[in-house]
Amino acid sequence: MRRFEKVELRIQLTFFCNGDINHHMLDKTDKRARAGLFRTRLAEAIRARGTNQSALSRRIGVDRSTLSQLLKDQGARLPNAQVVGECAAALGVSADWLLGLTDRPETAADILANTLSLTEAPRAMVDEQIFDWHKEAAGYKIRHVPAGLPDMLKTRAMLRWEYAPHLGRSIDQAIGASEDRLAWMRGTQSDYEIAMPLFEVHSFIRGEGYYADLPDTTRRAQIDHLLGLTEQLYPRLRIYLFDARRIYSAPVTIFGPLLAVLYIGRNYMAFRDTERVRALTGHFDYLVREAEVSARDLPGHVRSISAQA
Repeated sequence: MRRFEKVELRIQLTFFCNGDINHHMLDKTDKRARAGLFRTRLAEAIRARGTNQSALSRRIGVDRSTLSQLLKDQGARLPNAQVVGECAAALGVSADWLLGLTDRPETAADILANTLSLTEAPRAMVDEQIFDWHKEAAGYKIRHVPAGLPDMLKTRAMLRWEYAPHLGRSIDQAIGASEDRLAWMRGTQSDYEIAMPLFEVHSFIRGEGYYADLPDTTRRAQIDHLLGLTEQLYPRLRIYLFDARRIYSAPVTIFGPLLAVLYIGRNYMAFRDTERVRALTGHFDYLVREAEVSARDLPGHVRSISAQA
C-alpha cells in the first residue's frame, strides 16, 4: 500500500503546475474517492472512444487482466504514472482529468486549439468570419480598435477608392458586407465602442499621408457621413480618440466576454479563453479612459479640424 501512496503523491506533484487543476478537489479528495473517480472516468473514456479493455490493454502495453483489475478494484489503489499517461494518450483525454485534478477532459493541446485560432484575413475587414463573430456576440458590448477608419462607417465612394485597386470586381461584395454590418448594428441590442488614434482621423480630414490621393469630394462626403452616423447612433455607437504618442494599440475587436480578435495583417488571432479576453478588454477600457476626445465631443472635434483643413 505504501508504494502506491508514494506513486500517487508523485502523480499529484507531476501535474501540480497545470493551470487547470481544481485546487479544492486536490486538497479535499481522499485516496479512495480519487481512485473511484479514476475508475469511473477511465470506463467513461473507454466507452466514449468506442473501444474496449482488450484493445486498450494492447495499445498501452499491459495485460488485459491488469487493466480489468484497475477497473474493478474498489480500494484506494491507483496505477503508476506511466499507465495513467498511456491511458490518457490512447483515449484522447488528459491525465489530470482521469485523476480527478480537473473537470476538463481535453488535453492541453486541445484546450489551446480551442482557445486560440489563427484565421486568414482578407484585405477588407468586411468578410464573413468577422460578421459571424458579430452575430455570435449579439446583445454584448463590442469594443473595436480598427486598423483605419471603420469600414462600416464608410461611404460607398470611400470603400471603392480604398479597396477597388486590389479587390477588383469583388469590391461590390465588400461594400455590401460593410452595409450589412452597419444594418446589423442598427438592429441589434449591442453597444458598439470604437477607439481610434487622433492622427488617423486628423490625417483623413486633412487629406494627408495614407489619404493624400483621396479625392476631395469623396473625403468631404465621408466626413459628413461620419458625422451623421455618430450623431444619429449615439449613445449606442461611441467613438473615442486617443493620443498614439502616449498610448499604443494594435487593431483588435472584443466581442463581449466571448472572444477577442487581434488583426495582424494577413491573419486574425482569435482568443476565447476568459483570461485573455479580460486582459484585452482592460486594455480597451484604458484607451477609453485616457481618450483625448470623448464620444460626446467627437462631432465638435471633427467639425473643428474640418474647418481648419
